[in-house]
Amino acid sequence: MRQVLLGALMVTLPAFAEAPKAPLGATAELKNAQGEKVGDATFEETPHGVLITAELAHLPPGVHAFHIHETGKCEPPFKSAGGHLNPGGRKHGIKNMAGKHEGDLPNVTVAADGKATVQVLVGAASLRKEAKNSLFDADGSALVLHEGADDHMSDPAGNAGGRIACGVITQQK
Repeated sequence: MRQVLLGALMVTLPAFAEAPKAPLGATAELKNAQGEKVGDATFEETPHGVLITAELAHLPPGVHAFHIHETGKCEPPFKSAGGHLNPGGRKHGIKNMAGKHEGDLPNVTVAADGKATVQVLVGAASLRKEAKNSLFDADGSALVLHEGADDHMSDPAGNAGGRIACGVITQQK
């Protein structure tokens, strides 16, 4: 509820008249090992998890693993990003009966022109700092693209090969 002065009359407006709060958001700028920008990603808190939308370019064509990693640090060769985001302590893999890590995402197919567009919902993640499954814990999180495809089964990382791009996930102000 809030009160508004209209001329000489004080009016109390109900709570539904207040402007809705904008959803929580975040971004990540992905760079390759040479420090060149290869993409941008946006993250939006939804009622069903975090929606990630990424526009990627200047990448090797083919199928690549795409993961949220547990540490918000991207120093080449990007091992600084740690393992996959996994606050639930599960095994790796979308197809693994004992899995999956919260950071396990579907593979990304990069076209012959080096570009890809990705949109994926991560139901087991949150942008709310106080949440147990937050991307913004004490050391943050990163978005990482690997050189090969994720087999969605092998622990700990799906036999996806080296890390070719990384972006620290940064909360929007």
